[in-house]
Amino acid sequence: MTIADTLDALPTPALVLDEPRMLRNIARLRGRLDPLGVALRPHLKTVKSVEAARRLLTGGNGPAAVSTLKEAEAFAAAGVRDILYAVGIAPRKLERVLALRAAGCDLSVVLDSPGQAAAVADASRRTGDPIPVLIEIDCDGHRSGLRPDDPAAVAIGRVLEQGGAALRGVVTHAGESYGAVGADALAGFAEQERLAAVTAATALRAAGLPCPVVSVGSTPTAHFARDLTGVTEMRAGVFALFDLVMAGIGVCSLDDIALSVLTTVIGHRRDRGWIIVDAGWMALSRDRGTAAQAVDQGYGVVCDIDGRVLDGLIVTGVNQEHGIVARRPDSAAVLPDLPVGTLLRLLPNHACATAAQFDGFSVLPDDASQPMAHWPRFRGW
Repeated sequence: MTIADTLDALPTPALVLDEPRMLRNIARLRGRLDPLGVALRPHLKTVKSVEAARRLLTGGNGPAAVSTLKEAEAFAAAGVRDILYAVGIAPRKLERVLALRAAGCDLSVVLDSPGQAAAVADASRRTGDPIPVLIEIDCDGHRSGLRPDDPAAVAIGRVLEQGGAALRGVVTHAGESYGAVGADALAGFAEQERLAAVTAATALRAAGLPCPVVSVGSTPTAHFARDLTGVTEMRAGVFALFDLVMAGIGVCSLDDIALSVLTTVIGHRRDRGWIIVDAGWMALSRDRGTAAQAVDQGYGVVCDIDGRVLDGLIVTGVNQEHGIVARRPDSAAVLPDLPVGTLLRLLPNHACATAAQFDGFSVLPDDASQPMAHWPRFRGW
């Protein structure tokens, strides 16, 4: 059975995952990190799927990172035992953290303020369960965290250790690397990320505080780091599926993107050079992550049913349930004849945002002799 025959049975829009590409992407990153001597802690926020996680995680049970407690609860229920909740902890969420830990999951949390540290220490002391904590370090001004040399890190560490919690280490994320292009620029961000985390870890240890974990990571820096001395683990998430943003900065090629949205041609505006499809922003998301890149991919690159890119075609506009396929403004390509009913596949700007629109993956299996699988996804916080 061909890919076209397999996909023809799906209602549209549908979220299609190419398992062979995903497995190739996973093997590629592990092959890069193993010689550098660091563990991979996959971030499961992109896939939000137990079946996908089983392919991402060594032995299927961790280590893993998540971005919501809903993810932590679902993956813990599936047997994942080592999870980092990689978003700053809100004190009101600590009861859910404690419940997960009581059920046997080694769940650690992230924070960057004395107030959060005091709340975690209080919860740890009250329950007799020392909640493990990583102090967030800001390596590039992208988001939250302390400067690598901020003395507040040591003060926070003492609040945790003296209050009944457990200081496990430091964590940082080079989010600004998504705006870098090319191997040298990405390697530079990777070194900036490494140095920030190691600097903070060194200060904690010099103050007599424990810092066994030095956690860094983003998909771009994971693929271009040249030296990870002092780092114990690398986190990355979108690397398993990839997307147009990652292709635009040189981390992957279009052929590496394992995620696409299956859509049907539902009409034409020949006077405007438009082909109308049934995948709007409810399917693709409104993410325009490539708009600031050298090549603006609109709302997605258009492929045929077999996944071959159609020259010069992108999704130029979206409404809630309508997508507009047209030629790139600078393209001389001839608009192909795509009759109503034609099935197309759209490559997304941002895999996390597009996947979030769907309840599950329709999976083209690694074993081509097997039927298409359905991997449920979960949403919520």
